[in-house]
Amino acid sequence: MTTPLSSALPGERQQIILDRLSRHGRVLAGELAREFATSEDTIRRDLREMAAAGRCRRVYGGALPLSPASGPLAARRDEAPERKAALGRAAAALARPGQALFFDAGSTNAAIARALPAGLEVTVATNAPDIAADLVGRPGIELIVVGGRVDPRSGAALGARALRAMQSIRVDLAFLGACAVDARAGVAAFDAEEAEFKRLLVDRAASVCVAAMTDKLATSAPFAVAPVAQLAHLVVEADAPEKELAPLRRAGVRIHRAEAAKR
Repeated sequence: MTTPLSSALPGERQQIILDRLSRHGRVLAGELAREFATSEDTIRRDLREMAAAGRCRRVYGGALPLSPASGPLAARRDEAPERKAALGRAAAALARPGQALFFDAGSTNAAIARALPAGLEVTVATNAPDIAADLVGRPGIELIVVGGRVDPRSGAALGARALRAMQSIRVDLAFLGACAVDARAGVAAFDAEEAEFKRLLVDRAASVCVAAMTDKLATSAPFAVAPVAQLAHLVVEADAPEKELAPLRRAGVRIHRAEAAKR
């Protein structure tokens, strides 16, 4: 007798796959082919069509959901402030007196900068004008601003000028903005120019930290930044699911859970 899955039409099959992505965070073409009693070529064609429509991100062997962090900074700045503040406090605790720090652009990184404890006597470099504005004049912080064309979507100074400035900087700890984090796909971004700057930042940092809200875990974005093995620290929310964190731990990333945020 024909099962409901094997009789699904292409549109129905793709909706079921999207539901699986939403619930499980990853789908594998081989497993889907067996469940739908169809060929892997058919499933791969479904995934290609879904990716072309911006509904998922193809990866080797299957697909990941797209990260929700694709909107402009102005829209993301006021989202979940308590959750970002909790991540900010946990990540800021990693900074040590006398260090050279770099803050990549992003609303969560802005929360980290605001949470820096007083009296650290640190040097802070950033390519984010909003973060620089928060830090200017704060006692104990020597501020360096990396200039260039400011991208309105990301809020970051990008392009050739920013890259040249970054070439002359070495930092002890970089707070890297991440649009998506996955144990296999790594850290990724939605803009090619932004990803290029982030790759250079990773190269110029002795240690790299990403603070990520739960909805960025096990997701992907089009442009690769770095494998997760290049992260020293990942700061996550208090209730981040262990199933998403276990493969990151196995890759050598030190996981820090933030305190529970008021919701």
